Amino acid sequence: MGATTVPRVGSRRLDAEVAEVRGGTVADTTRRRRVLVAPDKFKGSLTALEVARHMGAGLRRAAPGTAVTALPVADGGDGTVAAALAAGFDRRAARVTGPLGEPVDAAYALRGADGTAVVEMAEASGLRLLPDGAFAPLTATTRGTGELLLAALDAGARTIVLGVGGSATTDGGAGMLTALGARLTDARGRTLAPGGAALAALHHADLSALEARLARTSLVLAGDVDNPLTGPRGAAAVYGPQKGASPEDVAVLDAALAHYARVLDGGELAGAPGAGAAGGLGYGALAGLGAAFRPGIEVMLEVLGFREALAEADLVVTGEGSLDEQTLHGKAPVGVARASSGTPVVAVCGRLALGPAALAGAGIERAYALTDLEPDARRCMADAGPLLELTAEAIARDYLG
Repeated sequence: MGATTVPRVGSRRLDAEVAEVRGGTVADTTRRRRVLVAPDKFKGSLTALEVARHMGAGLRRAAPGTAVTALPVADGGDGTVAAALAAGFDRRAARVTGPLGEPVDAAYALRGADGTAVVEMAEASGLRLLPDGAFAPLTATTRGTGELLLAALDAGARTIVLGVGGSATTDGGAGMLTALGARLTDARGRTLAPGGAALAALHHADLSALEARLARTSLVLAGDVDNPLTGPRGAAAVYGPQKGASPEDVAVLDAALAHYARVLDGGELAGAPGAGAAGGLGYGALAGLGAAFRPGIEVMLEVLGFREALAEADLVVTGEGSLDEQTLHGKAPVGVARASSGTPVVAVCGRLALGPAALAGAGIERAYALTDLEPDARRCMADAGPLLELTAEAIARDYLG
């Protein structure tokens, strides 16, 4: 694989939910207003599809006659497969190895027309698969992600978008590589145990038996972080603590990942953008599988057919649970705004922590926060649907009246 050009992902006119309400009985001789609703999920509250549906309901109620196109989006993390399914991909299921080594049921999305698959590593190796409090920072494995990639290949995928985020692992993608045929051994020729800590004993990495179909497959690593594999901004230091790693564990993992990189490719790609994504799985995909890294939202907008949906839109509505500093670094709302080609963009969110200047710099004209309607955070999350509909009515009054 190892191509030097970054692959583009084919797209077609999507089968996204399109709802149109015609108002009045007199024929309208002017073109009706068209709104494209393209939000990410509100984490812990609503999926991206649910957000889009509530927004559409409020817009149609306040501005009858407006054509509303719903296009849920994702940036490569949790919800990426759901966004692809909402856009007409087929759901496929596979039984794979979970992060603790137990079997789990995982899903991926496949578009048979062009052989494009969307694989979300969190489906197989995500934090959400861990029992409450059962972190395993030193031993959690990405083997299931490799098995999910194999399932996509078995289904005929020729292009695979690998969304990375929400991982329970810090094994540099070693588990993924072994599931795909790599052999990682210690100085005595023994196969390494699962997890990132075991990488400290890596002596030899044999990639000669990697799944042959990978060489004929375009693999796109889609993520929203550009961290390197190691160091103060690396996978262990930045993301290890949220996976249960103590300061001592972080030091062990960082050293083990550095050693792993020296053995695998001489450390050549350890500093590449995206290498530190998903506990270093990004590095494993780049160095071991020849994947090409692209910002997750950019890839997903292409896959979902955002450009086609945007063609006649007068207004774009995007959003996510919290609009904050992280939003400005590769998250979905900014990606949507940048792809909107001059069409006005407004955003909805649960919580707003960005000022007007930051929003404007990101291409967002205005943001509407649900906490302005319900300051209590718990109530706001519980009632997010109705609050979104009220917010959509306000947007309709401000922009469609």
